[in-house]
Order: sequence, then structure tokens, then C-alpha cells
Amino acid sequence: MNSNEPITLSRACEAVQIPSGKRITLPAESRVWVAQSHGGGTTVTTDRGEMVRMAAKDADALGIEATAPVSIKAGGTSSGDLESQVWDQLKMCFDPDIPINIVDLGLVYHCQIVPLPGSRNKVEVKVTSTAPGCGMGDVFREEIHSKLLDVPGIEEVDVVLVWDPPWDQSMISGAGKLEFGIL
Repeated sequence: MNSNEPITLSRACEAVQIPSGKRITLPAESRVWVAQSHGGGTTVTTDRGEMVRMAAKDADALGIEATAPVSIKAGGTSSGDLESQVWDQLKMCFDPDIPINIVDLGLVYHCQIVPLPGSRNKVEVKVTSTAPGCGMGDVFREEIHSKLLDVPGIEEVDVVLVWDPPWDQSMISGAGKLEFGIL
């Protein structure tokens, strides 16, 4: 969803400034313009020109319907199914100012499922950002952590933000390049 028309917030909402990662509160009656809505969150521009990311729980304040999270199969948790579910969840995490998921952007450098005692599992993820100075790293980590804990059988998640190798556009997948219009 992208709109040239302003939306007036029906209530105060927490948001995260892009790219600083600073948490702020948008007052009720604030005017915002939707830039993109993916992965459960919505990126908006405020009437002060700030770009911020709003959580899915605040979609109602925008007068829009929250995007549904990816459905997780309650049953099968074989290692193949579990790995597929983990990657599906990672594909529901989006860079807040680029409408491409972090997997297709090439921001996920490592993802491994580690078995724990008692049919439990831990996921270890190494992720980067498109720019080393970007303050959204903690936001990425929180979103990844939260989404992966929604996968049945995942009890622990360890997300590490890394900078080596530095990200560049060559790391974008073919699907991401098509979405981005660079293929």
C-alpha cells in the first residue's frame, strides 16, 4: 500500500525512526503518508518529513487492515519442514525503507537450526544491514527474534548483527532484483 493522500492517526502510536532506530511516539491526530506495508509493519512519512516504522498492532490507527503474518504449520516439525518455516518467517522481515524482504536483499548471512534437548531447537542467525551506520540493526534483531519464536519447536533465537563482509547490491537475489527493478 502506498498513498499520496495523508492519513490522520486515530490514536497515539509508538514508532521507530528510520534510519536511527530511535523509538518515538506519534501523537493522535498526526498526519502521515504510507510508504510501504510489508511483513506486518508499515513505513510512513510524518508531516515533519521523518520516515518511521509502525508495528502491525497499530494498523487500526492508520485505518488499514494489518497484513496477516505468514501461517505456521502446527504439525510437521521435521528438520526440513522446520527449516522451511524458519526461512518463511525470515522472508516476513523487511528493510523498513526498501520494499524487499531481508532474505532476498541478501542481509541474512547465516541461519542454522541447533537441536536442543527435548525436541526443542535454537536458531542462530547472522544478519547485516544495507549500511554500517544504519541504526535499524536492533530493530531487525528484535523483529527476527520475535518472528522466529512464533515457529513451533523453536525455543531460543540468537540474532547477531555483523558487518563482514560489507553488504552490496550484488547480494540481492534474482527475485529481489526483479522487485527492485535492477534486473
